[in-house]
Amino acid sequence: MLDKVIENNRVTIIGEVVSEFTFSHEVFGEGFYLVDVSVNRLSDSVDIIPLMISERLVDITKDYRGMKIEVSGQFRSYNRHVGEKNKLILSIFVREIEFIEEDEIPEEQSKSNQIFLDGYVCKPPVYRKTPLGREIADILIAVNRPYGKSDYIPCIAWGRNARYAASIEVGGHLQVQGRVQSREYTKRIDEEQVEKRVAYEVSVSKIDVIEDED
Repeated sequence: MLDKVIENNRVTIIGEVVSEFTFSHEVFGEGFYLVDVSVNRLSDSVDIIPLMISERLVDITKDYRGMKIEVSGQFRSYNRHVGEKNKLILSIFVREIEFIEEDEIPEEQSKSNQIFLDGYVCKPPVYRKTPLGREIADILIAVNRPYGKSDYIPCIAWGRNARYAASIEVGGHLQVQGRVQSREYTKRIDEEQVEKRVAYEVSVSKIDVIEDED
């Protein structure tokens, strides 16, 4: 049962550690920590992606900044109470980690950031066009975990994929492939205050609707 469920959420990234560990939470005496990794894009920009990692996998008292790592796991979400609101927090839950040398990193950057999700559309997709006419669709996918839990993963599709996604109804069963990306945006707090924030999402390269058998 467990293996089958984990197959529906697989992510692998290769990048450089760019932060120290910060404590997140503890489960049954096992501490979990957040650390940021910089992953190169095909363009010259980078994504800064948070990893959620157990103290049993690495020595969290060490400073690994500047070291290259390859990790595999799942892209997970959880709700954190911030004041009176719930905030959706996303990170890669690490199952395996390996420290690698520079010459072991694939030249093809697309191989250094890959994700596969199998889940269900849980909000009507939002289709829009940018001022330059680029087509975009935002899709929120619920991916089931063992023991009745789900992860809610924001996905963004472009062009033909965006048009296709826009027609998918809530409850539609999807499989998507793509990459995890970070995106900065500004949020207006009040008339005078604007705050810079970072969103994490899956940039979709391939999307398939699965016809479930009754």
